[in-house]
Amino acid sequence: MGEYKDKAKGLANEAIGNTKQAIGKATDNERLRAEGEAQERKGEAQNLKGKVKGALGDKI
Repeated sequence: MGEYKDKAKGLANEAIGNTKQAIGKATDNERLRAEGEAQERKGEAQNLKGKVKGALGDKI
């Protein structure tokens, strides 16, 4: 069950990160763009964690 929770959190963080990046680019706000990029990477890592949990059967 934890795999789905991690994947959902990961997708949410990726979406929020992409939005922050777009707003940062549109407003020429480098800090917001960088924050969005970091959040997107965090989401990608969470999504990967969920995939690994799924492959290992939630044993981690």
